[in-house]
Amino acid sequence: MNEKEFLKELKEINFLQQALGILDWDIQTGMPEKASKERSEVNGYLYSLYFSKKIGPKIKEAIQYFSKHPDELSDTGKLVFEKVKEEYELEYKVPEELMSALTTATSTAHVQWQKARETKSFADFQEALTKNIELTKQLIPYWKKEEATNYDVLLNQYEPGMTVEILDQVFQQLKEGILSIRETLKEKGKEPDTSFLSRKMTKAQQEKFVVGVIKQLGYDFSRGRLDDTIHPFMIGINHNDARITTRWNEHDFQMAIFGVIHEAGHGMYEQNIDQKFAYTPIYQGTSMGIHESQSLFNEIIIGSNRSFWEKQYPFFQECAQGTFDDISFVDFYRSLKQTKASLIRIEADSLTYPLHIIIRYEIEKMIFNEGVEVAQLPAIWNQKYEEYLGICPENDLEGILQDVHWSGASFGYFPSYALGYMYAAQLLHALEQEVSLDEVLASDDYLPIKEWMKEHIHQYGASRKPTQLILDATKETLNPQYLIDYMKKIYFSVYQVEEIVKKKEG
Repeated sequence: MNEKEFLKELKEINFLQQALGILDWDIQTGMPEKASKERSEVNGYLYSLYFSKKIGPKIKEAIQYFSKHPDELSDTGKLVFEKVKEEYELEYKVPEELMSALTTATSTAHVQWQKARETKSFADFQEALTKNIELTKQLIPYWKKEEATNYDVLLNQYEPGMTVEILDQVFQQLKEGILSIRETLKEKGKEPDTSFLSRKMTKAQQEKFVVGVIKQLGYDFSRGRLDDTIHPFMIGINHNDARITTRWNEHDFQMAIFGVIHEAGHGMYEQNIDQKFAYTPIYQGTSMGIHESQSLFNEIIIGSNRSFWEKQYPFFQECAQGTFDDISFVDFYRSLKQTKASLIRIEADSLTYPLHIIIRYEIEKMIFNEGVEVAQLPAIWNQKYEEYLGICPENDLEGILQDVHWSGASFGYFPSYALGYMYAAQLLHALEQEVSLDEVLASDDYLPIKEWMKEHIHQYGASRKPTQLILDATKETLNPQYLIDYMKKIYFSVYQVEEIVKKKEG
């Protein structure tokens, strides 16, 4: 075995992965409805080939050989080998029948989840969810390395190095910070006018605007594309193919415009990984949290920036062809940052969104570390929404049944969303030591932002763990205070809290 043979095997594995990626993109964008049965057969066949090669004899031989002869690998080869070894050790131990049982269970659970959503009753999903939890608990011992708790094992599937000990601390600090901001806004804030946000802006008008914006931000359309879908996503096929999707609502322009800016952040990450990692498992984001940090930096950090919108608003008005000509820039900008409690996570504003994630984190931790009864989950869910957001679901559809994740046994995934938000704010603080975000976004050249992210995050792909990336980029470990301070700055300004305080002091 030599490095050339090793990389050749990885390239063949990657070819199968690319084929599966294209098929998945097609399923979600344009595949005819009646083709689903045939597509499932093709997917199943290709996935079995992909997985069998991934833990097959050539990879096993490479791991045995290079574990004894690491000096025969180049510097890049060593990084790739460590990633391949890590994935192999995670997957080869698991009994095939257990993974098969989980695949069957999640397929059944998805159907039951859909049924339960129709009846708005958790009882119709309870048995399937219980099965998913039981099988996941059986898998944990095979995945466990040095993690302290069962839930740590699941967190590491999505965010390597993350622990309950860390999250308990940062989420408590973040929760207290958000609740304090909400209380201040309630007592002293002035609500923005949002009455004009539902005015009609056609798909073509929205697309003209947002395509222009993401090109300026650095998304490369010669290596990507934008398509319509029901559930927006980005999919990285290879180093020259990172596709984004969105859904449109002509009476809610924010959905597609911010959605596309978000997905472009994911796409820019994958377009800017160092090409020396192409065709290997390193040519991908290092974690869900870091991936979310890039999309949320685009969507929320840049998308909340006053200078950004002051620069872009004339172009927005031009694209809308008169629809918003009577709305001043100040009123328009303030309307984009309204905050109010909502029951549905994906409809939450940027201030309250982390509370939705913290609720799910606390419940998942109770399931896997404390053994809470599944039947108790709806009541726990409702109680936490009442406590943290001051609202309570009227039925399970707008409560515990709203997310698809548990039907797919994706336990440990939710914290990635809030981690990405905290990472984004911390990266903003670090970036602004070298680059003035306001000045760049007021200019005609946004390149300095992309180049900073490429230097500190993008280029490394999965060759560095998220904890190391954040430490290297920001010179400190995860610190939620940056997000709290950022939220205060944005929302106190939009809600004119500081002006009210100054008037009282005067």
